[in-house]
Amino acid sequence: MKRANIFLVVILLVVMAGCGGGKQSTDNLIIVDVTKSYLEKKLILQDFMDVEYIVLETNDDFITRGVVKDVGKEIILVTNPNNDGDIFIFDRTGKGIRKINRRGQGPEEYTRFTDIILDETNSEIFVVDYAAKKILVYDLSGNFKRSFKNIDTGYYLSVFNFDQDHLIGYKFTIANERPCHLIISKQDGSIIREIHVPFKEIKTSFVIEGEMSASFPYRQTLPNHNNFVLVEISSDTVYNYLPNGTLSPIIVRTPSIHSMEPEVFLLPGMMTDRYYFIQALQKVFNFETGKGFTYSALAYDRQDNTIYSCILYNDDFSNKKLFINSPPVNHEIATWQSLEAYQLVEAYKNGELKGRLKEIAATLDEEDNPVIMLVKHKK
Repeated sequence: MKRANIFLVVILLVVMAGCGGGKQSTDNLIIVDVTKSYLEKKLILQDFMDVEYIVLETNDDFITRGVVKDVGKEIILVTNPNNDGDIFIFDRTGKGIRKINRRGQGPEEYTRFTDIILDETNSEIFVVDYAAKKILVYDLSGNFKRSFKNIDTGYYLSVFNFDQDHLIGYKFTIANERPCHLIISKQDGSIIREIHVPFKEIKTSFVIEGEMSASFPYRQTLPNHNNFVLVEISSDTVYNYLPNGTLSPIIVRTPSIHSMEPEVFLLPGMMTDRYYFIQALQKVFNFETGKGFTYSALAYDRQDNTIYSCILYNDDFSNKKLFINSPPVNHEIATWQSLEAYQLVEAYKNGELKGRLKEIAATLDEEDNPVIMLVKHKK
């Protein structure tokens, strides 16, 4: 029987503790019971977040499905979901600047990419080639500048800008070694710091039945305002990791992940000034129906110190629930959505849109590129 790998995208964040003597704080911990049913609360996204719509230019050279990889002050990096190697550079108004494709087997090329990190200050793009275990660096015209291999046998995931000189990411191996997060030099890939979190035993996202396996991918590193939330699903505690190396525990799950069968994972997501969005996801998959990994969408209200079962709406649609399945991009962009042009055209015809999105939809053709919705922290 063929091995089936089924991937469901979820937003999340969690855990990290560090070596190197990082200080820890234990104030204001949030306790989340992943087995509990919470009261329902409806939220309007625009009540606590800013929304920016980017209409991507459509022409013969710029046809994309609109997967956002990174966003800077002046440009936005977009790819396709099929990993065809195309990297589209648009400005923040949506005008196409150029398309880069360096996919191949050569030393200056990537085989596939997972993360693409924009360093706008240095006019560089970092392409994480997961399979080849290396990171390649290009300028904004697609010219190769340098590359560096991953350390030991590790695979890198969830890589972000940490500061002007460093990246932050997650390393795991298939040799049953304990995973950790890394602070990585942008110049030569050397490891500045390893960040470890203690846990009893390694938990995985895979459900295996005979020769078949199913998994939900998740983000192990996520920006949270000026800090980072680091993810280790084998742990019961969620930490903020500050630029100075301080670890601050913010969420504790109950019951322990090590006492559950099947496991229910705590997957924190978008974190705002008012709300922490969290998912409780059950590690169960039915290979006959192709369905599983059901979850409860939760929100912790920092103002009244209460956890709710959350339904989130985009106020520019009439009564349309918002399912955010994309992780934070950087410290400015808390999350994003790619809105298909044909769906917006239909919603416009049905009178289901208002505000800026209605104005945009009135100008669209069904074959146009998607409209990118950036969800930003209020200033």
